[in-house]
Amino acid sequence: MDIKEEKVCVTDLRPGMYVSRLDRPWLETPFLMQGFYINTTADIDELARHCESVYVDKVRSKTPVVPPTKPARTPQENRLEQIVANGKGRQAYQDVTDFDTEVQTAKAGYHDLASAVEDVMAKLRKGTMLDLPALKKAISPMIESVVRNPDAYLWLARLKDKDSYTYKHAVSTSIWAVAFGRHLGLAKKDIEQLALGCLLFDIGKTKLPEALLLKPDQLTEDEFELIKQHVLYGMEIVKDAKVNHDAILSIIMSHHERYDGSGYPRGLKGHEIPVFARMAAIVDFYDAVTSERVYGHTISPSDAVKELYALRDSKFQGELVEQFIQAIGLYPAGTIVELSDEQVGIVIAQNRTRRLRPKVMLILDSDKCHHEDFPVVDLLADPTDAMGNLLEIRNSLEPGAHGIDPGQYYL
Repeated sequence: MDIKEEKVCVTDLRPGMYVSRLDRPWLETPFLMQGFYINTTADIDELARHCESVYVDKVRSKTPVVPPTKPARTPQENRLEQIVANGKGRQAYQDVTDFDTEVQTAKAGYHDLASAVEDVMAKLRKGTMLDLPALKKAISPMIESVVRNPDAYLWLARLKDKDSYTYKHAVSTSIWAVAFGRHLGLAKKDIEQLALGCLLFDIGKTKLPEALLLKPDQLTEDEFELIKQHVLYGMEIVKDAKVNHDAILSIIMSHHERYDGSGYPRGLKGHEIPVFARMAAIVDFYDAVTSERVYGHTISPSDAVKELYALRDSKFQGELVEQFIQAIGLYPAGTIVELSDEQVGIVIAQNRTRRLRPKVMLILDSDKCHHEDFPVVDLLADPTDAMGNLLEIRNSLEPGAHGIDPGQYYL
């Protein structure tokens, strides 16, 4: 009898199906039999720990292999699509505090949020169940602060180092996501789900060896396959914790899907990918490439924006890329910039009407010597240099340029 196989995503397996092949060698898994029936959901869970997809023998299977139906969109998903497409139903948020005021509140909230995430991840590594209420409590002040004025937390989102990348990346992507949602005019309840989803989308990495996550060299193909399992591990963690918000689950499951279908774990494309997951993919990429990591080259925020723009309508949805760029600007708060007179400073606040002319705290003078009092220049006021020329930003610099750590200033 000819074997008629069909590749099936692990999440679409059902008891009664006969697994004839895996997406990896049998010897790399604990399965003793090369070919077996799925008898219980526990068998599916065990497969999910090692595989993304398997090959099912349709002839020997007792349960028919039915192509997965496209899930019906929820009312929330339809509403979000309308906001992205034409702005219908969006809310208008305005800055109600200035940077000087907001940063004082934001410092304590950021510390509490980072500590909560670090604590939750440490406990998960020890086998403790996810404490979602603790994360909700810690994330709420951040959301309120970003809604009032995004600049303080966007500054703080820059404060991370390569040794704490995993949990600081979770915090930072959540901050970028809230700023993104605010710009789109999402309702606060939507923003909260978006923020929590981005905070949790890499939670499955707590089930992976830390040595693998901190490996400074390029991953092997097998190592990358293992890294990809963090999506399924993450789904296990949140389902064990009884997290049942569709939006949050969709972010965790689909933040590595790509608009052109080249992502994982299911190879979704276009609008098959939930809108929050499409947004999460953008903030994940942006924060990763602008952060100091043990692997990968760090680039400046403006270069990251250029890369994102080049990837619109291929890896990421074009409309969402353009909205994200509008949300953060070329020079978000915390960006190190060089001015036209060769002074170097840190952007501390956006001018919402003229994004290319923010407020900049000057750190180094034209000779690259430290200023004593770190003056602030508002480029919106069209200041001039010593020669009477209009002062403007020449370019943005990569994080850590000239040894500058934004955390040492202003905070």
